[in-house]
Amino acid sequence: MDVERGSITETPTWSKSKTCTFPQIPKGSWDSHMHIIDAERYPFVADARYIPPSHLLPQALEREAELGIDKIVLVQPSVYGNDNSCLLDALRARGPDNARGVVAFDPLTTNLSTLRKWHHLGVRGVRVNFQSVEKKINSERELELLLRRYAHLIRPLDWVLQLYISLSCVGMLERILPPLRIKVCLDHFGCPSLPPTLYANEEDEQERYARILADISSLARLLEYSRTYVKISAHYRLCEDVSQLEPIARMLLTVANGEKVVFGTDWPHTRYSGVNIEPFVQVVLDWCNADQGLINRVFRDNAATLWDARTSDCQGRL
Repeated sequence: MDVERGSITETPTWSKSKTCTFPQIPKGSWDSHMHIIDAERYPFVADARYIPPSHLLPQALEREAELGIDKIVLVQPSVYGNDNSCLLDALRARGPDNARGVVAFDPLTTNLSTLRKWHHLGVRGVRVNFQSVEKKINSERELELLLRRYAHLIRPLDWVLQLYISLSCVGMLERILPPLRIKVCLDHFGCPSLPPTLYANEEDEQERYARILADISSLARLLEYSRTYVKISAHYRLCEDVSQLEPIARMLLTVANGEKVVFGTDWPHTRYSGVNIEPFVQVVLDWCNADQGLINRVFRDNAATLWDARTSDCQGRL
């Protein structure tokens, strides 16, 4: 059942008065992946895989200001299931000129009227999460039917189908997604399963990495020839050493002149306490090779296109 509750009437105060850490990040930039959690006001689902502390909107905005980021995309965390109340109330508080939302819902019990109501608040996508909840994919046909159901509902609003799914499934996605004629965004570098170490004398590790590179090539084709984007985000969920992601990131940044990549902080880094995101932001800037045009696309322009935010009019396509 898809539900929402409550209302926030007070808009959090926020001042971008602190010196921004990264002057290269352009004005109007976006964090395309972050979460708001209020453990006191909005209870978690009974089968939540983890119990995070509260991380509220004012905290998020202060953190974004330190990075030089102006606008946010609130993504539904798995601990709330299909109850989008916390996310929708945060969207009401922040306002559609400065935020977008990616909700979760059951396509069998949700109608277009509900989606239109959420659209006016700034929602522009639905998240289908296979990773956090360890949802099993039994067959390509089953995956195709599920994604078709979501596509049928969101296509009239030109929403994004956001997938948190293993990179090993990209071969199936390369066949399934283009005919759906919708925007798609893949979480966290496409979610490759990286080996913990890579040594030239360990044949199994080399073969595993070769399979990953083949999947990345498939992902690159998907980005090139469809309306699919990928987020550079949450490196710590994939590997301990971010340098392992460099060849993947550089390949993604060359596809379509870097127009299919968006940046996300994954704040507040649930299940990974004490993450300092600044070094990763600098790494992303380094991957852009001091190309300000590419930096602008990754941090601002691509997100504005993906999340239907080229203008301040929230009504978008109705």
